[in-house]
Amino acid sequence: MNWLRRGLIALVVLAGLALIGSQVFKRQIGEAVFERAVASNLAVDRSGELPDGIHVYLCGTGSPMPDVTRAGPCIGVLAGDQAFIFDAGSGSVRKLGSMGFPMTRLEAAYLTHLHSDHIDGLGELLLQAWITGERNSPLPVSGPTGTDMVVNGLNAAYEIDRGLRIAHHGPGVADPAGFGGAPMIITLPTGPQGRLVVYDEAGIRITAIRVSHAPVDPAFGYRIDYGGRSVAISGDTIYHPGFVAGAEGVDVLLHEALDPEMVGQLEAALTARGRERIAKIMSDIPSYHATPEDAARAASEAGARELVYYHTIPPLPARIIHPVFLGEAGDIFGGPITIGEDGMIISMPAGGTEIVHSKAF
Repeated sequence: MNWLRRGLIALVVLAGLALIGSQVFKRQIGEAVFERAVASNLAVDRSGELPDGIHVYLCGTGSPMPDVTRAGPCIGVLAGDQAFIFDAGSGSVRKLGSMGFPMTRLEAAYLTHLHSDHIDGLGELLLQAWITGERNSPLPVSGPTGTDMVVNGLNAAYEIDRGLRIAHHGPGVADPAGFGGAPMIITLPTGPQGRLVVYDEAGIRITAIRVSHAPVDPAFGYRIDYGGRSVAISGDTIYHPGFVAGAEGVDVLLHEALDPEMVGQLEAALTARGRERIAKIMSDIPSYHATPEDAARAASEAGARELVYYHTIPPLPARIIHPVFLGEAGDIFGGPITIGEDGMIISMPAGGTEIVHSKAF
């Protein structure tokens, strides 16, 4: 047993020496870790390693309800060499930065509608596009009627900041011509099949699709096609045949969803606590959102190859709750179903059929 005792003593001594060493060299270790992090992450275009095709960045999969793991609604799309952002909910732009989204390739932003939770990160997006994206012209921001009021208001709100940054960093870094956003109003044909190609360059086609989010009107979904691959984004909507038609045959259907039974439990709890106003909101919102089963029906009828839920209501803090949220969706749509999480990247290489999921964090 002496050999065992000696071995244990040696281990204790080594552990002690390691602890002492870590304290003595704590600063040096910290500096080395920081230097390595800078070398591997700062100004590195991670998208340069991706194959040609469509790459979807889930930068915001949450709702207006508090959720520490999910930012407000936001989808980034890299198609070929060009990048686009659809909606900019609170906190989503910082998620994009953490995901290595190529801001220097950003061509435009598109808004599905003007509810605050879909645009309350837009001011930060405009500033990041200007400085981090090194723009020399305002970022085009397209959306429904009223988009000009929102964008021009943000331009005015950040005018003081604009001047301060130019004065501090100089026009070579903060190009005065690249500040802010350039609003563009999308007007779709009337009728249930209303849709319009709003971008068609370098083999990339973006189509705006009218959806139903009354009393919000108009409200849009979008479809992106490139390299024989496609993705559709619902925005906020109930089940809508026009969106189904516009999303026909897509590889990936990104759809919002609200579970009315779960939201009903929130309403009951709020009522019991005397929070009638917030409880009234809980009773109102199911009328203009799709259920998980509605989204599955849309994916099935569109012939989508995969369904991904984003902008999920209510918050889903643990994966053990996911089956409760999904309900009967799996019986309605026979393909793969994913509940989106911030940091997910969905890749569709051009000319193929593969759909690859990865996590940036």
